[in-house]
Amino acid sequence: MEPQGEKPGEADGVRITPQMLKSCSGEFALESVLLLKLRGLGLVDLGCLGECLGLEWLDLSGNALTQLGPLASLRQLAVLNVANNRLTGLEPLAACENLQSLNVAGNLLATPSQLQCLAGLRGLEYLRLRDPLARLSNPLCTSPSYWTVVRELLPGLKVIDSERVTGRGSEFYQLCRDLDCSLQPSSSPGPSTTEAQPWVESGYWESWPPRSSSILEEACRQFQDTVQECRDLDRQAADSLAQAEQLLSPAGTASSFVF
Repeated sequence: MEPQGEKPGEADGVRITPQMLKSCSGEFALESVLLLKLRGLGLVDLGCLGECLGLEWLDLSGNALTQLGPLASLRQLAVLNVANNRLTGLEPLAACENLQSLNVAGNLLATPSQLQCLAGLRGLEYLRLRDPLARLSNPLCTSPSYWTVVRELLPGLKVIDSERVTGRGSEFYQLCRDLDCSLQPSSSPGPSTTEAQPWVESGYWESWPPRSSSILEEACRQFQDTVQECRDLDRQAADSLAQAEQLLSPAGTASSFVF
């Protein structure tokens, strides 16, 4: 998905000012600012942002930026998120020599050549050009081969679009990509595929009506006879105890024994 056509505050052209930066960071000196979250403020101009020389983490996503000129002076910047803006180039980032992670999903980058300026960033390991969950992408991502081209253009990358390309776990992502390619329908003629067949016979999982069993019926009958016999013996024992109690107890006295 391309960046939205209109953003809050865009008509007024929100510009970054020293007061805004101090308010967001809580710092009195711009050189002391290490982290800034300026997401969704309708920014169209980075203003004095380049004066935050110590800045290491910056989130500018969800604005209306068309260029990143002031960021060229941020030599300490390590993490940058400029997703969902209107950027057509990233040239100022070539001077951010400590940049390690970059998110540019949802901009207007049309060709891989627009990423050439990042080739000199030795520490850049994480790059995001599209974000399916947030429905953000770039025009260059419409090419089926963009992923391979970007990997060749920036061989130092370890992760592209959250998929590991080198190091531990990269084999798993490569296997998933190969499976995706193999499952995609092909227009070229190929060997005919056989229709999938059930692996059990029809009616295998249907429940069967209970069947009568002479052995089971005989066992139940014997069990009932045994229970009845036990009841009869219990009644006979109770009668015998009652008779013995009458014989041992004197008439008119309570039946009790003292030991």
